[in-house]
Amino acid sequence: LVSCILSLRTQDKTTTAASERLFSLASTPPGIAALPVRTIQDAIYPVGFYKVKAKRIRDISGVIVKKYGGTVPDSIEELLKLKGVGRKTANLVVTTGWNKPGICVDTHVHRITNRWGYVSTKTPEQTEFALRAGLPKKYWKEINGLLVAFGQGICKPISPWCSKCVLEGFCIRAGVTRSR
Repeated sequence: LVSCILSLRTQDKTTTAASERLFSLASTPPGIAALPVRTIQDAIYPVGFYKVKAKRIRDISGVIVKKYGGTVPDSIEELLKLKGVGRKTANLVVTTGWNKPGICVDTHVHRITNRWGYVSTKTPEQTEFALRAGLPKKYWKEINGLLVAFGQGICKPISPWCSKCVLEGFCIRAGVTRSR
């Protein structure tokens, strides 16, 4: 959960280093809840919005200690009750932390599944529910990792590499005005 919060608007390499620094100080909700916010800030810098994230991480850790006995909740519904935890983070925690079914919809999953015409939605939340309704459950956990890499390398937001895409003949290219 902590690494998910740190990862928002932050590159993976920076997130990993920040997580390691913080977890070397405290690796459990009770331990993190006991740290001063300034100590958390120093540990997670230079992640994006590190001051806000430090306070949020400490506050969430405190709630987890008080309300959940120090164990991170294993349901999307309970995770969403934590201030600052949205659907993307909740799904990621449930799938990676608890090995339960969930669909983590980020900007890549939302953009690409709409571009393909697999869904026709306006928001990531709508995309999540459309995918839950139509995508076989066995693919839920892995779709995010596959489409993030695909979205960063081939199916970019602007001027995607359609000429290099193995799905070029099947894609409707919804919203694509220029491609390479």
